[in-house]
Amino acid sequence: MIVSEQFKFAKRTKWNLAPNRLSEALAAHRAAGKPLFDLTLSNPTECGFEYDGFAILSALSNPAALSYEPNPRGLQSARLAVAGYYADRKEDVSVEDIFLTTSTSEAYSYVFRTLCDPGDELLIPSPSYPLFDFLADIQDVTLVRYPLLYDHGWQIDFHWLEQAITPRTRGVIVVHPNNPTGHYTKRREIAMLNAICSARGLAIIADEVFLDFSLEENTQPSFAANRDALTFTLSGLSKICGLPQMKAAWLVASGPPHGKAEALARLEVIADTYLSVNGPVQLAIPKFLEQRHAFKQQVMSRVRGNLAALDRQLAPPASCSRLAVEGGWCAVLRVPRTRSDENLAIDLLTTAEVSVHPGHFYEFTSDGYLIVSLLTPEPVLDEGMKRLMAAHQLG
Repeated sequence: MIVSEQFKFAKRTKWNLAPNRLSEALAAHRAAGKPLFDLTLSNPTECGFEYDGFAILSALSNPAALSYEPNPRGLQSARLAVAGYYADRKEDVSVEDIFLTTSTSEAYSYVFRTLCDPGDELLIPSPSYPLFDFLADIQDVTLVRYPLLYDHGWQIDFHWLEQAITPRTRGVIVVHPNNPTGHYTKRREIAMLNAICSARGLAIIADEVFLDFSLEENTQPSFAANRDALTFTLSGLSKICGLPQMKAAWLVASGPPHGKAEALARLEVIADTYLSVNGPVQLAIPKFLEQRHAFKQQVMSRVRGNLAALDRQLAPPASCSRLAVEGGWCAVLRVPRTRSDENLAIDLLTTAEVSVHPGHFYEFTSDGYLIVSLLTPEPVLDEGMKRLMAAHQLG
């Protein structure tokens, strides 16, 4: 009897791929055809927003797409449109400092490869979105958490951040605004990050995919024009225009001249190796970016409406409350810690037909937190919250 050898795979991809209990419960719920009030909807194309279909599809039919023009940074017309996006925000970004990528995930891979050898470290905020762990594993990078503290609003714990820096630290990731907390990095925090990173030769990696969705009247500043520390700023069409299917994002390098020049040279080699962004989408980026204003208006109307509905339902004497949010598409609910967040989410699914994310999904370090999407259509969120409150006597 011949026994075949065990196949050999990389350690970096040896993840635990077994579904968690909540995922299994949700799959069973859907398979049974039961009603579901899904308060986790975050795909904008499935949330009932109106798009100018003719303009979007017409932009993809540019005859110039029949010719191939390889450029490591991306087509100049597309990069000029991205630079124009920042100019509209009063941010001075050179077209030569922009690289187009197929996604912010790919942009992260460019930055990680530029900065880190295997085993090097990047500091990342907690709470934050779980995708980062997979991106880091694939690039052989180690993530080290630094806390965001909540006290009438979120803020960076700079004492912890500085204590976390080691000789292997290569940069600090900021999510601006954070997902799911909705915390924008304040100007004083940006100044402190610049001081810490410039003194230690570290880079700032700023994820700004939700930058435009501020609940404040004033425009929040971008890191894209940051000059005081080597900075890599990531954004793209997925959130800004609500077009995740178009697979177009960008990376902006900025900072002191020598450091930026070295980073640009290294990034160009990486980008030239892949040349991954397809031509028709690059040619369509100027038109796509024109659509962002109408999309943003719809999103902000829904976000504000849903926040107002939440506040009405969570008014005293409710034992559930929401934390302050400055921007983005999520709200964090604080609930009594009577059980684990995962058990609570499963109970809500099975007894109230409501789907929410437990806090540990976003690296909350203690129980008592649920996350809901503010993109959820208003009637669904309103009814879902009523069921949530009634099911566990939170009202």
